[in-house]
Amino acid sequence: MNQHTSQTALEIKARAWLEERGVTIDDIADLVYYLQSKYHDNLTMEDCVHHTNKVLMKREVQNAILTGIQLDVLAEQKKLESPLQETIEIDESLYGVDEIIAFSIVNVYGSIGFTNYGYIDKQKPGILEKLNDKSSGQCHTFLDDIVGAIAAAASSRLAHSAANDRDVD
Repeated sequence: MNQHTSQTALEIKARAWLEERGVTIDDIADLVYYLQSKYHDNLTMEDCVHHTNKVLMKREVQNAILTGIQLDVLAEQKKLESPLQETIEIDESLYGVDEIIAFSIVNVYGSIGFTNYGYIDKQKPGILEKLNDKSSGQCHTFLDDIVGAIAAAASSRLAHSAANDRDVD
């Protein structure tokens, strides 16, 4: 099945903005693998990509991506009012709104997503380390949390589907 034929304009835009900001589906799938490989003996990258793509089909995920990336871009362009400009620019640790947007993604597949998200947000593996590198000149205050949340949601989806498969057997 050609995945692009079933995508909405919103999903196409969200995926394009991720790519423009240097995040690929494979980057997110790598995070899913990082979170789930020790729990699934036969886990493949193809499985991780599949679950990542399913998460990206959710409208609330697409809205979170577009909102967060737009705020990051506006902060880079110094187009936000003070003190919000400085808060987002430096990724102020007590700000928390970036995590709230991430929670809207994590919540899509149940409570296991919260623990996956908390773990990956602290570890910062793969693309998350790159997104947190302040020396790049780009602002990723929202994007790093959104990418971690997508991976956490995809991991939760994978865990739920594996549990459902076991229940069927």
